[in-house]
Amino acid sequence: MQNGISRLGAERQGATTATGGGRIVPRNLPPAEKAAVIVRLLLAEGSSLPLSALPEHMQAALTEQIGRMRLVDRVTLGAVVEEFVNELEQVGLSFPGGIEGAISMMDGHISTTAANRLRRLAGVAARSDPWDRIVQMPPERLLPVLAEESVEVGAVILSRLPAARSADLLARVPPDRARSLALAMSLTGNVAPDTVARIGQALLTQLDNQPDRAFEAGPVERVGAILNVSAAATRDEVLRGLADSDQAFAEQVRRAIFTFVHIPARLSPRDVPKVLRQVDQAVLVTALAAAMPDAEGAAAVDFLLANMSQRMAQTLREEMAERGKVKQKDGEEAMNAVIAGIRTLETSGELALIAPDDEG
Repeated sequence: MQNGISRLGAERQGATTATGGGRIVPRNLPPAEKAAVIVRLLLAEGSSLPLSALPEHMQAALTEQIGRMRLVDRVTLGAVVEEFVNELEQVGLSFPGGIEGAISMMDGHISTTAANRLRRLAGVAARSDPWDRIVQMPPERLLPVLAEESVEVGAVILSRLPAARSADLLARVPPDRARSLALAMSLTGNVAPDTVARIGQALLTQLDNQPDRAFEAGPVERVGAILNVSAAATRDEVLRGLADSDQAFAEQVRRAIFTFVHIPARLSPRDVPKVLRQVDQAVLVTALAAAMPDAEGAAAVDFLLANMSQRMAQTLREEMAERGKVKQKDGEEAMNAVIAGIRTLETSGELALIAPDDEG
């Protein structure tokens, strides 16, 4: 694009020279024709233009305008280029244009609730491609749609998503539903683009009109986060009670829990040094000493010691021996502090925990 603009500058100079002192008066083109001239010139020069980022109605209007035009003399071309380059040179700051672009720019800086409310109030969905947003939604928002809508609609969704995301969603639905969706996908070959657009629009309206949630995290994540820092006896008792009431929910919570004994399965060996820098050494020694009497805890200790320098590991072993027996409360607090340090690194993006599904 930058090369194209440079060539526009050269084209402006060439056209000005060709006028021979301005003897020929350039035609006064309307803005739509000026835009078509600039696009046509840049494309002729081999520039790559991100026109797909424009709203579809603007893409269509531009294409129709180019189709209606025929010849433009060099003097008029030079005047259009001159005006365009002058405007570019005067730009100090640009904004995305439209509420959807503004929401995208503010992504991560405003809450999901606020973004969805703005979209509903502005009716953005009606003016943009709904699939651009649907394909970016997390699996948790799309799974209910796959479960509740017809298999034909589900097949269209899976067909529009990247293959890896579709495979992930299929793995999360019941096997009989997955088979039905896969079969329905074989019948989507002749679906018209307008039909796909209408389905996307209806789905996006449905998803945007869902009531705002009081909590960003789901119940599984919230319960799991609480049990992560609970005493072991409390955690085991709660899990047993959940299993008696709702086995499926209890299993989901169990998978969401990440405690000291899960470190070997969830933490990459290369991330151990980062954790050591995050946790105070006295707290780390207390956590390691408290975990040693338990077989699973000892495995976590061995994992950590094996993935640090031998000198550091030896120092920690000596301090653990000097620390002696640790009170249960102190040990659990220290182990929770190690887990909190790992979670802090995960939140900041410095490490990524291995998902339970990836174990082994």
